[in-house]
Amino acid sequence: MVDTAVRPTPAAGPRHTASRGRPGRRKEAIAGYVFLSPWLLGLLGITLLPMLYSLYLSFTDYDLLQDPEWVGLENYERMFTGDPQFWNSVGATLLFAVTSVPLKLAVALGVALLLYRNRRGVGLYRSLYYVPSLLGGSVAIAIVWQTLFGGQGAINGVLAVFGIPGRAWIADPSFALGTLVILAAWQFGAPMVIFLAGLKQIPTEMFEAAALDGAGRLKQFLHVTLPLLSPVLFFNVVLETIAGFQGFTAAFVISGGTGGPADSTLLYTVYLYLRGFGDFQMGYASAMAWVFLIALGIITAFVFRSGSLWVHYADDGDR
Repeated sequence: MVDTAVRPTPAAGPRHTASRGRPGRRKEAIAGYVFLSPWLLGLLGITLLPMLYSLYLSFTDYDLLQDPEWVGLENYERMFTGDPQFWNSVGATLLFAVTSVPLKLAVALGVALLLYRNRRGVGLYRSLYYVPSLLGGSVAIAIVWQTLFGGQGAINGVLAVFGIPGRAWIADPSFALGTLVILAAWQFGAPMVIFLAGLKQIPTEMFEAAALDGAGRLKQFLHVTLPLLSPVLFFNVVLETIAGFQGFTAAFVISGGTGGPADSTLLYTVYLYLRGFGDFQMGYASAMAWVFLIALGIITAFVFRSGSLWVHYADDGDR
């Protein structure tokens, strides 16, 4: 018996659908680009073109008053071999980031552990602890910090109560950078909120099971909280590391715009600003900016690479 049933060819359906849906997809694509156009224009006009012009300026001698003069790699050679202040700024920035980021994250995690359980008034405490993050990056707080750690400041007044001699912390090269580290750690509100969200996602059954197995508070923290919180910790490490290397306002204000005393607070961004807008060496400052961008990219890539060693995701067992 001859089978007379008409079977549709495999390609007939999709081809028909494609021919009918192509104009609709084109309209959707046009509408998408229209909605994206403000962002694309901003990317080109505010970010990409200035970056490319900055890359060009990094190979020139430019003082804002005369046309840029092409000097090739002279700015980069001078930066690495003939500018001791450049290396001072690199050392101060590394020391600031290496000390302030772990301290800030430790304080944020500690406070989050105290506040993540629901207690009476805990919402008010969370808001109060977040306030320094809203104010910490401002010029006003930097001036307050400068006053607190000055020779006649409140810190010395408190130390005098206990018979401890004070000093002009800001004016002492051995302690000036330490005051910036304390100020950075004081702004722990943002990572604290992220830690709180991560702690809320850990099932309470995990702690109950660990307690039944005889694990104390410390073992629960080390073997339950930290592994399950490691993706959130990784996120905070990336954000705070980038922010730590970009520190500027507090160092600039507290040092009076000089990076002193004795270049102890001369962070990289402060030195870049002084070269560009203090000495009008825009070509040299542009070269510094590109070196900073590449170095920050390498450090961020290293942090991401190290994540495979200590970050645990929920679907790790399925891989």
